[in-house]
Amino acid sequence: MKATVGDRVHIKGRIVGMKEHIGEIIEIRGAEGEPPYVVRFDDGHETLMYPGPDCLLVPRATD
Repeated sequence: MKATVGDRVHIKGRIVGMKEHIGEIIEIRGAEGEPPYVVRFDDGHETLMYPGPDCLLVPRATD
């Protein structure tokens, strides 16, 4: 998985009724776009993460 700053991550709920978590990649700590990523979620929480199989990477919008 390769990403750039500004890409969005969508983490699907693993349990019925669990909401999806959406965040923005604000820093890439791996080489050449590889994980780990520092992600800021919509609620303001920031974390260092290695995306798993339940994570979808959405490229940032380019105009």
